[in-house]
Amino acid sequence: MPSTAIARFDYDATQRRLDVQFVSGRRYSYHDVPVDVAEGMRAATSKGGYFNRRIRDRYRFTRQPSITRR
Repeated sequence: MPSTAIARFDYDATQRRLDVQFVSGRRYSYHDVPVDVAEGMRAATSKGGYFNRRIRDRYRFTRQPSITRR
């Protein structure tokens, strides 16, 4: 099911990094995210809800350059 908040996300298990792009175009990398948390997001019906409950404000992050929307 598509998310109204999250456009896409990708997980790098080697680096334990979850990259999230929001529909606004903003992008963030969340660091030291365990694989089970990333798998939970992939399986969640509501990606935005899962993100807010299990990832946001729980992991260190860096903001990446935003994607310009056309």
